[in-house]
Amino acid sequence: MKRSRRKFSAKFKATVAIEALKEQKSLSELATHFEIHPNQISKWKREFLDNAEQAFDGASSESDNSEKVDLKELYSHIGQLKVENDFLKKSLKKTGL
Repeated sequence: MKRSRRKFSAKFKATVAIEALKEQKSLSELATHFEIHPNQISKWKREFLDNAEQAFDGASSESDNSEKVDLKELYSHIGQLKVENDFLKKSLKKTGL
């Protein structure tokens, strides 16, 4: 039987990477404990160390980006509602209500 791919949350990956950085247990012990392959632990540990400087870059830059994305989505939704509203107004005038 084919097994579907498991998806791990960022929190779980960080937990595993931090445990690997502590070096209190070997990779094979951690792999058994977390039920993942030791190579996966090494990969997550490397990614964690490579991206560690982002923790101190400041959260304001991330929040600014998310606000821009949300604004674009909101503006497109407003435009869609305006078009629908205009269409309904025209339809209402044609029916005479």
